[in-house]
Amino acid sequence: MQFGVITFPGSNGDHDALSAIELGLRQPVEPVWYRETNVSRFDALVIPGGFSYGDYLRAGAIARFAPVMEAVARFAAEGGPILGICNGFQILTEAGLLPGALLRNKGLSFVSDWVHVRVESNRTRWTAGLTPGDVLRMPIAHGEGRYYADSETLERLEANGQVVFRYVDAAGNVMPEADPNGSANAIAGIANEQGNVVGLMPHPERAYDALLGSDDGLKILSAVLQAGIDAATARV
Repeated sequence: MQFGVITFPGSNGDHDALSAIELGLRQPVEPVWYRETNVSRFDALVIPGGFSYGDYLRAGAIARFAPVMEAVARFAAEGGPILGICNGFQILTEAGLLPGALLRNKGLSFVSDWVHVRVESNRTRWTAGLTPGDVLRMPIAHGEGRYYADSETLERLEANGQVVFRYVDAAGNVMPEADPNGSANAIAGIANEQGNVVGLMPHPERAYDALLGSDDGLKILSAVLQAGIDAATARV
């Protein structure tokens, strides 16, 4: 399965994503520069974390106009799996590929810590094979990670099973103190209606090996690989 990792000026999670896919998944992967206009050679795309274009205006607000994003939108429309991590999640919301927005954290402080998230849905390409209720431990590092959407959008996300990850404590309970940024409904990650585009604030690519503190992130990356294998097998 061929992976591509989109890289913008200011990205800093791209090498982490490349390493997680190459060393953790043992799959071919290559960086995709923001000026590229064709991503059809890839089976899956990752938009990594960082501070694209210095987060000027808003996080992701400039990156969404980069040439590569037209190709990313076409890839999404054709059902290609896309994972937006941290700044990648912000870019996907700015580009309209995911609903809602990521606002300044409660307390207006940058937060760098380990968190627990609960799997809420396995009806996406990036959580297929996971079990709803599973608790994963991954790191976060962001200043604008507070998920916001209007009440109608939140109701639709919840009803459609588009809330993919929710901040919880280690036992899997939703608690105010377990939500590090004040996200609506403790949302840590969501999907589009088709389930092929997923965005989340925690960093699975920084949790692909126990030596890093957790290998729970590898479960997310492995899920899309298995989903791709299953789809290929079904076509035979």
